[in-house]
Formats: sequence, C-alpha cells, structure tokens
Amino acid sequence: MNEVLKIEEAQKKDAEALTELTLRSMNYWNYGAEQIEKWRDKLTISSKYINENQIYKLLVAEDLVGFYSYKEEKNNVAKLNYLFVEPKCIGSGYGKILMNDFLNRLKKEKYEKVVLDSDPNAEKFYQYFGFKTIGKLETSIKDRFLAIMEMDI
Repeated sequence: MNEVLKIEEAQKKDAEALTELTLRSMNYWNYGAEQIEKWRDKLTISSKYINENQIYKLLVAEDLVGFYSYKEEKNNVAKLNYLFVEPKCIGSGYGKILMNDFLNRLKKEKYEKVVLDSDPNAEKFYQYFGFKTIGKLETSIKDRFLAIMEMDI
C-alpha cells in the first residue's frame, strides 16, 4: 500500500457519504435490495448521530474507503456501533487499519472493554482481533443472529 492513508474525525457534511458506504457494504453480503431497504433507518448515519458518537473515517488519496463509530456505553466500556469498508476494498487491509486505529484510540482513552453486535459475515473478522462471542441476538431474518461480542482492552 503506497497510497496516502489518513484517518480523521467525520463531520456532519459526511453523513450522506457514510450512509451510502454503509448500505453498499451491507449489500456486499447479498442480503438483497429489499432487505437493505428494510434496514435503511438502522444503517443511516445522520448528522445527529455524528454529533452524538465518535466517528472516524479512513481516506485513501482523499477518497472515503471506510469508517468506524463508537460511543461510551457505561464506565470504561465502549460499544463499536459500525465498522464498514467500501465493498471494492474489502480484503485490502483497510478493515484491519480501521480496527487497529479504533483499539489504539480506546487504549489511549482508558477504556477497559469494548462490546459489539456483529453481522454473521463479520464475526471471524472480530475474532481475529481477540473478540469473544458471548451471546446471540435474534434479527428480523429467520435463523439469522448477530453475535454479541466483547473484548478486554
């Protein structure tokens, strides 16, 4: 990777681009347009959401290729709400860059634990970083569960 990488805090003006990236990224897993539309509200990154959460975007030569967002859930516990990469960039190492930045940021901010609800297609990605599955969360799709995961920092 010889390109210029930059991670910076997202701004309100990024809301639409972040939402569109999120929708494209979820669609990578072939859920279908109808299902993605049902999830649109949950996958929308609004300017209000940007104000209320920590969101960092990954730029490669000024192009948005991914982002993550989190919020303090309770004392010293952060919840990773989103981590998405542009579909054409999945498998290029950008998810790893985002996750490492996220975990390093949490260490600096003195968090002790991080929790998340993982799409079934991303569970192995999070396990690679040391997250443990501690439960399952039923979804609106029959026989589909989100993995409830956590990791001590």
